[in-house]
Amino acid sequence: MHAQGQTKLTKSEKPARYLNKDLSWLKFNERVLDQVASPTKDVFEQLKFLTISAANLDEFFMVRVGRLYNYLDYKQHWSNKPAGRLVALRHQLFMAAKAIFQRQHKYLLQIFAAKDCTVVQDLATLDQAAQEQLRRYFDETLFPMLTPAVVDRQRAFPTLANKLLVLGVITHNPAESKIPEKLSFIQIPANLPRFYSLYQHPGMVLIPIEAIIQAYLPLLFKNMAIRSATLFRIIRNGDFSLEEMDDAEANLVEELRRKLKKRNQGRVVRLEVAANQDPQLLARLKRKWQLNEDNVFQVSANSLLDLTGLQQLVQLSSSKTPPTVLPLTYPTQTSGDLFEILKQQDILFHHPYNSIDLLVAFIEKAAEDPYVLAIKMTIYRLAPDSAITAALTKAAARGKHVVVLIEIRARFDEEHNMQEAQKLEKAGCFVIYGVGSVKTHAKMMLLIRKEEGQVTQYVHLSSGNYNEATAKGYVDVSLMTTDEAYGKDVVEFFNVITGHSVPQAYNRLVTTPFDIREQLLVMIRQEAQNAQQGLPCGIVIKVNALEDRATIEALYTASQAGVPIRLIVRGICCLIPQKPGLSDNITVCSIVGDLLEHTRIFYFHHQGTPKVYIGSTDIMVRSFEKRIEALFTIQDPVLKQQVINMLVYNLKDNVNSYLMHADGTYAKVEPGSNPAFNMQEAFFKVTLAEVMQAQLFV
Repeated sequence: MHAQGQTKLTKSEKPARYLNKDLSWLKFNERVLDQVASPTKDVFEQLKFLTISAANLDEFFMVRVGRLYNYLDYKQHWSNKPAGRLVALRHQLFMAAKAIFQRQHKYLLQIFAAKDCTVVQDLATLDQAAQEQLRRYFDETLFPMLTPAVVDRQRAFPTLANKLLVLGVITHNPAESKIPEKLSFIQIPANLPRFYSLYQHPGMVLIPIEAIIQAYLPLLFKNMAIRSATLFRIIRNGDFSLEEMDDAEANLVEELRRKLKKRNQGRVVRLEVAANQDPQLLARLKRKWQLNEDNVFQVSANSLLDLTGLQQLVQLSSSKTPPTVLPLTYPTQTSGDLFEILKQQDILFHHPYNSIDLLVAFIEKAAEDPYVLAIKMTIYRLAPDSAITAALTKAAARGKHVVVLIEIRARFDEEHNMQEAQKLEKAGCFVIYGVGSVKTHAKMMLLIRKEEGQVTQYVHLSSGNYNEATAKGYVDVSLMTTDEAYGKDVVEFFNVITGHSVPQAYNRLVTTPFDIREQLLVMIRQEAQNAQQGLPCGIVIKVNALEDRATIEALYTASQAGVPIRLIVRGICCLIPQKPGLSDNITVCSIVGDLLEHTRIFYFHHQGTPKVYIGSTDIMVRSFEKRIEALFTIQDPVLKQQVINMLVYNLKDNVNSYLMHADGTYAKVEPGSNPAFNMQEAFFKVTLAEVMQAQLFV
């Protein structure tokens, strides 16, 4: 029986305990877009964040909106939500995405108006010499590459490529008035520069490739009258899953190839179209792809389609990041031989402040070292021209035992990873393409070396990928060690994922599926018990995403027990902070700066003897149940202090930080009367003395 005056709430009326993860992701992209408006950034930095925001939005539609359409189109399972609610959610997502899209174009027009560079879309405004130069470029380069595809009774509507710029051209033959107008499509090849540069005093003049093509369309449709030309771009559903198979890699590779081909023909989920579109063409495209007004994103007049193409301009920047520094515990008085250093002490790398080149050089040296017997490594994403692949192939050629688990299902890197896997296999490496129905997302390497009659195991464990390109802009933490406890665990880990071993327990690792969630819940509950007993307690977690409901509920319970909880969540956060009676003791901040915060750190106060873990996993259902992930504990007292200081700096930052409110909105943290503290600058200057003083909870 309910107390007098109380009304039992229905399921839909009960106060929300979680925020929608897709809307939360869009909030993250808004924070990325905020960087464009920062007064401290030059035009190239503004354009960089504009391209990042645009690429993020493309991926949002390919993956998250694509997954929603999988349910609506094919009635695939989606958390038992009725179709009506999903249609309403789809509309809500599109409206939020359109607000971001409009803001992107507003910023681009502001950048163009600043005259740092001039973008000309009407070639008639150029002088004769410039027009002649562009005509030569069209004749020599563009004309041979462009392929108009007409749609008529004999030729079907072509499959238009995902994310490419396309011109839809309606023409008719003036000499034959009875023949109806015809529609043709011109796909602009992705391997052409988006802009043609004209260097004129006082600055650079940039001509978008689509403007050049449109100016010379009559040369592609000779003796035809052009009624209209509409520039557009489509985003297709890129979300798919692989069926679980008993047979291993051969079937996995073939199934993946089949699905990748299908992705290129996936359902259109977004149509981006120029402001001066032909209404007749637009109506036809909407009918063809079963789109409504929500799906159509109209570009502002004088703006550009496909803002990811602005990356060409970003690459013109001459700005450089500060020079990298050595890891804090790296002994500068030595010769720099990591083999010798690691036999004496562990090293904690904080990228990109510490260059990944040290690790790459270590692997390259190992490939040629006659005493190295074996190298084992998990790979999720690699650089386009990977030095890691080159070193591993060299090691195999020199007779070393090289085992590589390369996850070929890494989203949007599938084809690249398959190519790299084939290179490694041809070189003589033992390559594993993936493990069953789960993705291998853990990042680790084991190197075995024979030294003075005994074997030493060199271990590398990381929160980030073995990708020397992204390591220059992604913030990650990695550990290098010869500690036998780590070595034993990593040997067991490789036996589990490559063979049929089931270890009873690890000493330094916690892995998924399933174990990481359970271990985190145990540690969260222990902090809650400590709070209830009046003992020192506290939790600080830094992840990219937080949406697993079991973990969220445990954090709510710990908050209600009195545990101070500080969460640093870069992107999706479904937990509601600072909600009276639910999460009073939880704060959530998001750090969005010049570098991408990619580190995952878990800190539990444990009555003053902290437990600290680093690893590859976020707090997500997919991470806990559908991936092979690994967390590793930090044991060395000095290295543990380094990690604690990282969290201290994150919580202290008042330049790149946003504070999350209970309604899911974010407020930019401002220094106010306090000194500005930008942690992404401070980490280049941090000293060991500062690190040793770092403290999270008293």
